[in-house]
Amino acid sequence: MQEHLLNYFTAEKQESLFFILVGAAAIVVSIFLWKNESSYKPMIYPLIAIALIQIIVGGTIYFRTDSQIATLSKQFQEHPAQYRTEETARMTTVNNNFTFYKYIEITLLSIGIILTFAVSRSNDWYAVGIGLIIQSGLMLVMDLFAERRAHEYVEKIQELIQ
Repeated sequence: MQEHLLNYFTAEKQESLFFILVGAAAIVVSIFLWKNESSYKPMIYPLIAIALIQIIVGGTIYFRTDSQIATLSKQFQEHPAQYRTEETARMTTVNNNFTFYKYIEITLLSIGIILTFAVSRSNDWYAVGIGLIIQSGLMLVMDLFAERRAHEYVEKIQELIQ
């Protein structure tokens, strides 16, 4: 089980670092758009808004993961039944949150797609739509990977019960 715990949290930490880098890249692109006269300048709004989420959430996960691994590893070694119960409950919440995140991401992605079809390409909302498509699409894909990892981790925890 220790190996599965390490694999799960290592992948979470790697993905959180990716979120931080993507958020930083979105801010760099936004600065470039801000400084240059571009019809895509309004793309800055969704790029930065979602970049802040990526950096804050990614940073939180990245910096807490090592202590979380240490705490859970110790708990697993010393109190495996408690580990199973508490980690199953925690991961149930995590997995339920993924459903909520998917609704938000799919909604933002849909709004972005609708905007690109509903307005002319010279309209500011078109650029906002492109920004929404880029950021929410990326977040959705990454959260789908994270959700799958989380379900696989829960399956390994459940195997301990048998």
